[in-house]
Amino acid sequence: MSRVATIPLQRSMSVAIQRAQQLLATTQQQLATGKKAPDYASLGTEAVRTLSTHSLMAQQDAYVAVATRVATTLSLNDAHMATIDSAASTLKQELMTAVGTGRAAGLSDSITAAFGQFRAALNASDGGGSLFGGSQTDTAPFVPETLADTIGIPASAAFANDGVKATVRAADGLDVEYGVTASDIGSGLYAAFQTLAGAGAIGDPPTAAQLGILSTAAGQIDTGLESLRTVNAENGRKQAQTETLSVRAGDRSTLLQGIIQDNEDADLGQVAIDLAQQKTMLQASYSVFAQLSGLSLSSYLR
Repeated sequence: MSRVATIPLQRSMSVAIQRAQQLLATTQQQLATGKKAPDYASLGTEAVRTLSTHSLMAQQDAYVAVATRVATTLSLNDAHMATIDSAASTLKQELMTAVGTGRAAGLSDSITAAFGQFRAALNASDGGGSLFGGSQTDTAPFVPETLADTIGIPASAAFANDGVKATVRAADGLDVEYGVTASDIGSGLYAAFQTLAGAGAIGDPPTAAQLGILSTAAGQIDTGLESLRTVNAENGRKQAQTETLSVRAGDRSTLLQGIIQDNEDADLGQVAIDLAQQKTMLQASYSVFAQLSGLSLSSYLR
């Protein structure tokens, strides 16, 4: 009889040591991963809320991505419309100068250059197809290739785009229609270029008939620019709306990310404290177990 009731105590201490080891292992895992639990099931009652929050955050992130893509398209629209505006405005000034002075040196070249800029902008691509073609992304929306080609071709035949506008879901319950077509932008200015094409070769000085044509074309450019600027103003409004929606979605995503972090991420400061405490407790348990293992009646009687 060398032991005095140490077996039950040893069993109790063994259970305590195992529990301390499990707690220490869990804390070490939290420190290594930065997470409270290894899987959602281990989060208990917070699991459903966390999964739902992940879904909501993914939706808001998708809205941000959509808004960014739309904003890029709207910015390209603005850039190309600004090019047309600048080219048409400059051409109008040259026409008015020619009408006022009766001199038109180099005017034919200026008209040809302005038409080239007009055509290039209308047929611009965003990398995935025609920018101003509506749903007709595989074909050039503005058909005439030269100024002379406009003669006898009405606007209905000169523009090959359709009227389809893209629509995206930009926020919960909110669909945004966006896009600009070549005919929206260029129909008014096309009339001016048709008029100029009918003037033929403009000499220096131009004839009286040609001066009349130049004056008429300048007025048509004014009308076309007014239409163009109305379209660009609406494009700008959509840009502002898209930016606002993107910021809101980003803010919501950040808020939801904070909720997820509160539910999932471990408090590393507290983890460090728990790790030190559990290590001390485990070491103490080992020490007590060793002492119990050394107890015997013979040692007591000596």
